[in-house]
Amino acid sequence: MTLEQLRIFVAVAEQEHLTRAARDLNLTQSATSAAIAALEARHATRFFNRVGRRIELNETGSLFLAEARAVLARAASAEAVLADLAGLKRGSLHLIASQTISNYWLPGVMHRYRTRFPAIAMRLTIGNTEQVAAAIHDGLADLGFVESGIDDPALSILPAADDEMVLVVGAGHAWAGRTTIAAAELTATRWVLRERGSGTRAVFEEALRSFGLEPARLDVAFELPSNEAVRSAVIAGAGATVLSRVVTDAAVAAGHLVQIPLALPPRQFLAIRHKERHLTRAQKEFLALMREHGTGTAPVGKKRR
Repeated sequence: MTLEQLRIFVAVAEQEHLTRAARDLNLTQSATSAAIAALEARHATRFFNRVGRRIELNETGSLFLAEARAVLARAASAEAVLADLAGLKRGSLHLIASQTISNYWLPGVMHRYRTRFPAIAMRLTIGNTEQVAAAIHDGLADLGFVESGIDDPALSILPAADDEMVLVVGAGHAWAGRTTIAAAELTATRWVLRERGSGTRAVFEEALRSFGLEPARLDVAFELPSNEAVRSAVIAGAGATVLSRVVTDAAVAAGHLVQIPLALPPRQFLAIRHKERHLTRAQKEFLALMREHGTGTAPVGKKRR
């Protein structure tokens, strides 16, 4: 069993499709199929069910997938140690972040990092808070960035930057002319919210409970999977929402959205890493750069208060 065979197996298992896996690995379909066949023959077992022209992971394959991922994570950690010794003359950094952070704050930090360390290859994956935490826990990414706290004792949490949540409505909404809104009135309109599992949704629901309101009392018209979709729906008149100021500022300035004063608690963007995995020099330098431009510094597009 080789690391290359494991990489091919994981790719095929995740895609459940030989052609797509081969394309992602930059291999031919025949080479990919041969690697899977050799692995199955070597251990006299089958990892996939062949159903017509489709393949699907069977129970043996599902159990082996977790072990294969763990082995690859350890191999990547070993490679990272060696790259670390090279003095940042080569190496890689895989980041994963929630939408607000990846779209509005993190790219600026990544650009500054690339300027300092051009030899380090960087990759960014986007997911919600739960997905980011799971990826860091499983060793699928090096550093994660989320918008709300997580409950995983294996992960180390560091403050990354300050953020501000705001209540906004469309220009034609009944609240558009209001100068203030009482917490008790929040149940009197429809809402457009991010999906459950997102940091934005979690922070807003926590704020509601601090006002003495259960989130279930809101009339939620839509749950949408991106900040941009929520913002567009609110502009179209679908209801009110709470988003990060960095998402709404441009639309407020253009008159498409109206910010309604509401005392929402401040929040922080958070950096997370696995406590037991080697912290490479590349990762240390990224965290150091984050601290230079992080806590107490507004995300891109926001002024200091």
